[in-house]
Amino acid sequence: MNRRLIPALLLVAGCAALVFCSSSRKPATQSAAKKGFRVLDAVVTARIYDPPGSAGTTMGGSGNWFLEFEAKDGDATAHYRFPVTRNQYNRYQEGQRVQLVMADDDLRDIRPVF
Repeated sequence: MNRRLIPALLLVAGCAALVFCSSSRKPATQSAAKKGFRVLDAVVTARIYDPPGSAGTTMGGSGNWFLEFEAKDGDATAHYRFPVTRNQYNRYQEGQRVQLVMADDDLRDIRPVF
């Protein structure tokens, strides 16, 4: 019985060591992602419409609308592409300055800048 117990204990200890060694810590520097609500000043750079029947849409649907933005995020320039409603697609034209209200890199609202 003693011969079986020692290898079993070594196996359990080895598995525990692997689990503890494989867990990683968060890096010291993280991007602004996953840090709550933020408001970015941006410019609409593109308006994209996918008609019904194209990839990612249904034949009976009305299609998908996307807006692409270029925004200043700290010292970096970030490019975003978000799905939007048809009204938002029609409201914002290329080159228009807007504010993006974001929560954890998800678009919550688009506000025009006058």
